[in-house]
Amino acid sequence: MPGYNNPMGESPLEVKVISKRFGLPNSTSLDVYVQHEGYQALRKALAMKPEDVINEVKNSGLRGRGGAGFNTGMKWSFVPKQSAKPKYVVCNADESEPGTCKDRPLMEYDPHQLIEGIIIAGYAIQSHQGFIYIRGEYRYLLDIVDRALAEAYAGGYLGKNIQGSGFDFELCTHTGAGAYECGEETALLNSLEGLRGYPRIKPPFPAVVGLYGGPTVINNVETLSNVPHILLKGADWYSKLGSPKNGGTRLFCLSGHINRPGVYELPMGFPLRRMIEEIGGGVPGGKKLKAVIPGGSSCPVLTADEIDVAMDYDSVAKIGSMLGSGGVIVLDEDACMVKAAGRIMRFYAHESCGWCIPCREGTSWLKHLFDRFHAGGAMADDTDTALDVAYNILGKTLCPLGDAAAMPTISILRKFRHEFEEHVKLGYCPYERTAVTSDK
Repeated sequence: MPGYNNPMGESPLEVKVISKRFGLPNSTSLDVYVQHEGYQALRKALAMKPEDVINEVKNSGLRGRGGAGFNTGMKWSFVPKQSAKPKYVVCNADESEPGTCKDRPLMEYDPHQLIEGIIIAGYAIQSHQGFIYIRGEYRYLLDIVDRALAEAYAGGYLGKNIQGSGFDFELCTHTGAGAYECGEETALLNSLEGLRGYPRIKPPFPAVVGLYGGPTVINNVETLSNVPHILLKGADWYSKLGSPKNGGTRLFCLSGHINRPGVYELPMGFPLRRMIEEIGGGVPGGKKLKAVIPGGSSCPVLTADEIDVAMDYDSVAKIGSMLGSGGVIVLDEDACMVKAAGRIMRFYAHESCGWCIPCREGTSWLKHLFDRFHAGGAMADDTDTALDVAYNILGKTLCPLGDAAAMPTISILRKFRHEFEEHVKLGYCPYERTAVTSDK
C-alpha cells in the first residue's frame, strides 16, 4: 500500500492472527480496530468469571513469547485471589534481544490489540492498574501507544466502569533507559519503581510479591497480543493452530544471510528448514548454510545438519537449544564463528549490570579472549580456557543474562572448535584474509 512502511515479510505460508490488521489504512486508530473485531473479546471476557478467563488462556496452549515459554494461563493462576496489596499487570515491551524485532510492529501497527490483551489480563487476575514498560530505544513508539490509550479511555475501554461492567482498569506507559538487563522481569520491576535495574532474588516470585510488593503478572507484548484472539475464538481453535502444548502462531524474525529477511507469522512448530528455504528464500549467492541461531543471540547455535526441527519450545529444546524470542539468525559458509562469538559476547559484556561477579567478570574475559582469537594472538589452550570461563558463568547468576552469554558461547566452542584452532594455527582470521585477497 502507498506509504505503508511495514517491516513484515510476506509469504503465502503465513497464518496471520496477531498481524492480520497490519497494512490496514490507519490501523492504529480505535475506529479501524473496532471495525475489525476490536474489543469484542474484552466484552466477552467481562461477561465471564475471572477464573474462566484464566482457564481459557491456560487451555489454549499460549506460552510466553518473551523467551521463557511458560504457559500463560498457568502463570496467571499463580496470582492469589485475595491480596491485601493491589495487583498489577505489567507488559514487558523491553525488546532488546539481538536478532529480535517483533514486538515493535505490534505496538507500531496495532496498539489497541495489545491494550485489549492487557485489560483482559487485568480482569482475569482482578487487577486495576497496568503498565506498558517500553524499551528506551523505542521511545518513538510512545506517541503511538499513548494516542491509542487516550482513544481507549475516550471510548470507555479504560478507566472506571469499563463498558458498564463495573470493572475499573487504569493503564499507562513507562520507558526504560535502554538497558537489556531490564528485560528480566524483576529488574524491570525495580526500574518501574525508580530503582536501579538490578535483578531480585527469587523466590518470592512476582506473581506473589511483585511491583510495589503486590501480586504482579508480567507478560511480553506478543503474548498479550494473542489474548484477545483466544477469548474471541476459543482455546480449542487457538491450540489447533500450533503443535501439541505449543498453541497458536509465532512472529519469527528472520535475519542474517537470507534472501528475504523479515518478520513472519507462522504456526508454532513450523519446520526450520522450510522457514529458511521457502519463507526466507534460502542463503544468498548459492552459498551453503553454516549455522542458525534459532531464537535470538542468547540461544545455543545449530549447525546446518540440525535444522530439520519443528520451531516450537519443546522440539528445539530436545536438540539442545531454545526457541527464545523467535529471532532466527542465519549464517552462511563464509561467516567466521570466532567473530560471531566475539560480537555476541561484546553485547553481553556491555549489557551486564555487574551485580553478579561471574557475569560481570566472565563476559569481559570472554570478550577479550574472542578478540584475541580473531586478531590471531590466541594460544593453543585458549579454547579450553574460554569453555571453562563460560561454564563458570552458567547457572551461577541471579538472572538469566549470565546464561544468555554462556550458552551460545559453549555451543559455538563445541560445534566449531576447529575454527578457533585454525585461528591459532594460522595467526589470523582465514575468512577475512580470504575476503581481502578475493577483493583484489
